[in-house]
Amino acid sequence: MPELPEVETYRRYFEETSLHQPIEFIEVEDRKLLTTDYATLTETLVGQSFVSTKRVGKNLFVQTNQGNTVHFHFGMTGDLEYYHSSLERPRHARIIFVFRSGFNLGFICPRKFERIGLVENIESYLKKKKIAPDALDISLEELSRNVRKRKSFIKPVLLDQSTVAGIGNWIVDEVLFQAKIHPESWSNTLTDNETERIFIAIRYVLETAIEHEANYGRFPTSFLIHAREWDTSPYEEANRHLLCPCGKIEIAQIRVGGRATYYCPECQQLR
Repeated sequence: MPELPEVETYRRYFEETSLHQPIEFIEVEDRKLLTTDYATLTETLVGQSFVSTKRVGKNLFVQTNQGNTVHFHFGMTGDLEYYHSSLERPRHARIIFVFRSGFNLGFICPRKFERIGLVENIESYLKKKKIAPDALDISLEELSRNVRKRKSFIKPVLLDQSTVAGIGNWIVDEVLFQAKIHPESWSNTLTDNETERIFIAIRYVLETAIEHEANYGRFPTSFLIHAREWDTSPYEEANRHLLCPCGKIEIAQIRVGGRATYYCPECQQLR
């Protein structure tokens, strides 16, 4: 699933390619991908231009020159592709914004879990969906408050988008590894120092991922992510079995809150 770093990359790509071009029409291959009915979507957007973007967690919001807001959710495998109308339509581009400039923006929906629709405004949408502040915007005080008011393992608490928006499974594992906190630590017992370490690690992990455009193989060797099976880094398959970057012990794999979890028993001891 595209996480915050991927969606931030999409946001920047959108701004670099698709702003300030009047929309000629909108092609929709499968209307089940729309959260607004097709007639309303086209009636509202045709003739308008996208003028700005905002990302909150895994959600991308795009505003038009007449003040309308379009919400993009990238589901499991969503992506964007900007291309000239003379070229062949990209595979799985199931929603196409056709611009008067002769270029198109395709919303790539391979597994059809992706969604597009109009929202009244960003703030009301986030409130309705109980989405907390973005992981790169949340304050230490708010993060600490949201974490400590829950009595659960810290991993599922951080995965909950009402705690902090935008961090998914591998990111939480990486954050907890960088913060040296066991994923089964109780959230309501964390110290000030521990919550601050989580706060700092969130920014470090996300900023690193954004810097490398979510290309995991380019992450520092001090990152836990290189132990995951789907890592595409240049490490030999036989040597990836999971030795912690600390070099002392193999990475352990357990399930926490029903999710596959990687951690280092040496670096992340449960107190």
